[in-house]
Amino acid sequence: MRHPAHNDRGGEQGGQSVDHENGGGATRRKFMQLLGALGLGGQFLLRPRDLLAAVSETAGAPGRDPSWPEMSYRTLGRTGHRASRLIFGCGAALRKGRRDELLNTALAAGVNVFDIGTRRYYPDSERNLAPFLKRNRDQIFLISKGILELDEKPKKVLSLQQQKEAAASWLEMLDESLADLGVDHVDAYYMMAVNNPTLVTSEEMYRAFQSAKAAGKVRFFGFSSHLNAQNVLDAAIGTGWYDLAMLAVTPAGWYDWNDGGVLENTPDLVALQPLLARARAAGIGLIGMKAGRVLASREWYGKGNSKAFDGFYDEKLLKSGLSDFQRSYAYVLAHGLDAVNADIQSEAHLKQNFVAAATSHQHFA
Repeated sequence: MRHPAHNDRGGEQGGQSVDHENGGGATRRKFMQLLGALGLGGQFLLRPRDLLAAVSETAGAPGRDPSWPEMSYRTLGRTGHRASRLIFGCGAALRKGRRDELLNTALAAGVNVFDIGTRRYYPDSERNLAPFLKRNRDQIFLISKGILELDEKPKKVLSLQQQKEAAASWLEMLDESLADLGVDHVDAYYMMAVNNPTLVTSEEMYRAFQSAKAAGKVRFFGFSSHLNAQNVLDAAIGTGWYDLAMLAVTPAGWYDWNDGGVLENTPDLVALQPLLARARAAGIGLIGMKAGRVLASREWYGKGNSKAFDGFYDEKLLKSGLSDFQRSYAYVLAHGLDAVNADIQSEAHLKQNFVAAATSHQHFA
């Protein structure tokens, strides 16, 4: 589904570490490698912001304004990867064609995690990402995912046969993804849109992951959840198997995929802190999504409420100058999320998301 034009940003509170490193030599090497690929070469001995401007002018991307801030980074659980707090969600953006200029600009600016998904959900997107990956695979943390159709009823206990079929299907989608992406491995491969705890506790699914890992096809195991996320995450924590979880969550609590709003009777994000802390203690890197979806006007859900979360914000955030969408993502990242996955559809959208992710820590004590 197409996301609204929303913005992402980061920040920490409550004794959690804040990572503001700018990537140092690794970041500069990435810029210089990209400059070489664009024919700019070593004549540029510039700061990262100037490099971004040079890349943008050559690639036709939005970074001509040298005021782009340095990206903030956070370690994603036990993966050990120092991830940009903005993750580029490629699935919807690449369905209709390549967007190399947008991807190049994001990478040059410091975004180092790119997320996509199976052709069975995002037709052609992985194929359209492949040329970018061919040039830059060693510089990014690559996530893809396979969607399983067996968990439509969150409380249903799946049979052993259903679990075996799901595991076989997931492995099949992983092979399809590798072929479409033109790579020999992904850093993480998720079970996509998991709503049923039976799947995250399935030994059949875990054995499938282990076999793929042993074959060198994937390094880390994860899942995404848009519905029943609290129960799914709680079950995943108990297994000790998972490295990453991508969760649909808002400042007011869990997002409801069925109606595009906030789940009825959900705990708010402050009340969810103990659960998120348990996940982090279990080594799970936490990635947010859908934090601002409730704010947007959407033809299939009716008119959005742009001020839906203002009651959760303090005066500093309300007066920060961030947009409604930026505030929602800033708040989520300030309350336990390591990064936010954003669907980025345009050059302006990329810059807004980037600035928000890189500077959000400034709005929290």
